[in-house]
Amino acid sequence: MAQDGVLLTVEEIVAGYGRIEALHGVSLHVRSGEIVTLNGPNGAGKTTLLNAVMGILAPRAGRIRLRERDTTGVAPEEMVRLGVGYVPERRQVFSSMSVLDNLWLGAYHRYTHLHKGRILQDMDRVFSVFPLLAERRRQVAGTLSGGQQQMLALGRALMAQPQLLLLDEPSLGLAPLVVAEIMRVIAALRRDGMTVFLVEQNAKAALAIADRGYIMEGGRIVLQGPARELLEDERVRRAYLGRRDGKHSDARA
Repeated sequence: MAQDGVLLTVEEIVAGYGRIEALHGVSLHVRSGEIVTLNGPNGAGKTTLLNAVMGILAPRAGRIRLRERDTTGVAPEEMVRLGVGYVPERRQVFSSMSVLDNLWLGAYHRYTHLHKGRILQDMDRVFSVFPLLAERRRQVAGTLSGGQQQMLALGRALMAQPQLLLLDEPSLGLAPLVVAEIMRVIAALRRDGMTVFLVEQNAKAALAIADRGYIMEGGRIVLQGPARELLEDERVRRAYLGRRDGKHSDARA
């Protein structure tokens, strides 16, 4: 159950690359304890929005707040210290390093002798969520399967002890059974108190575990509401979930 407090606020964000404007006044919010999903086709601006929230891309206009703090344009490393974890598209693990070293790097901003014991406890928690990572802790990350690398990327983000977890297309390129497991883990994290902002093109999988959702097209929010309502919305079903008769539209899901 979502709490009342708003953790992330995005207000009229305009952002882009060079002369290309990818976001045209995007506004949304995420309450503490929610899973909120942002869905839409390729090129809609979903990753651009995450990059703006994380401080990777400076907005041209608008404001971003983490609770009451204005974080517009704050550097990514400071966002991590403020309690935001980010799992980027295509995972981006340190492929030449071991699973264990990838996890240690997730806690780099907390690593002192005073905190080492707590970090080891957090690592045990990651291993309890992803037992396979415990089994392969000495394995080089680049030799893991795509699904295993996604688990590692999630685990690495959790090592930073985030209040808010940003996930960019965690299902990308994964087999259906692996996607189901990743979504199960995300739902379990929320039950443990994590707040999640989930960017996904797989609208059906994302909305199935979310509290609320936003649909983005062409750099604008075109639809929003409770996840269950969006799952039943005929416009969403036709564009992203397939028709009721089982036939799918041309838009990718």
